[in-house]
Amino acid sequence: MFDTVLLRSFVTVVQEGGFTRAANRLHLTQSAISAHLRRLEEQAGKSLLFRTTRSVTLTSDGELLMGYARAILALNQDALTQLTRVSPRGPMRIGLSEDIVSAALMQALQRFAASRPGLTVDVRVGIPAHLLQIMDEGELDLVIGGRCHDARPGRLLWREPLVWAFAEGAALDPALPVPLALFPEPCPYREAALTALAQAGVSCRIAMVCPSSAGLRAAALAGFAVMPAVRGQLGSGLRALAGEPRLPALPKVEFTVFAAPHAAPATVDEICNAVLPTPGDPN
Repeated sequence: MFDTVLLRSFVTVVQEGGFTRAANRLHLTQSAISAHLRRLEEQAGKSLLFRTTRSVTLTSDGELLMGYARAILALNQDALTQLTRVSPRGPMRIGLSEDIVSAALMQALQRFAASRPGLTVDVRVGIPAHLLQIMDEGELDLVIGGRCHDARPGRLLWREPLVWAFAEGAALDPALPVPLALFPEPCPYREAALTALAQAGVSCRIAMVCPSSAGLRAAALAGFAVMPAVRGQLGSGLRALAGEPRLPALPKVEFTVFAAPHAAPATVDEICNAVLPTPGDPN
């Protein structure tokens, strides 16, 4: 039988991408986390992680155990919630970044609300910086969105590469500045794109500013402008401009849950478990 404490350390190391960040999140020492992983590998009789000085990745046995570990921890949390349940009062107010709203995510939130009688979920969609400001003003309980560089405390859900998205079959004119389709300020994708181009000395122009990812996608699909986008959200008709000599690499996006000070930690954990993508899920 696997110890849930060890499983939680295992899952957190993978989610956070390393032992130090996992230790910070769980309020443990790095040596304690390392000891937990050694004990878990002894219990499993298998090596679960490939470790380097920069990253950790799952072995094939680690991939197998990860699915079970998440399910065990979710069931454990659900059992605790059911046994200690207090009837919820009022709605759970959640802010969602405009670019991550999908049927799969909304279904996950619907299942979360349906499993808790008396709880309703109210959603506001927008740009992360605006949503965080609204949360700081007391109008939201949680915000889920992407960030590239930010020191604000939050719970990491998953990471995805940020890429330059453009129409399949279209090409940029090398004689002209790179045309960009961007969200309005403040936006982490906009900031990452403009910073990378400036540092690389690449001439560009902002050809379109739009608060909707659908509008930016239309510009990219038409070959009108390049948009910075998460690779998993490209979809049909768009490609990542890999190998384009003028376009520098972009950072990874960290999809993160930010919680208001009044949000109950147990509820934050439940939301995180509810919206974590399953293997193969584009979100």
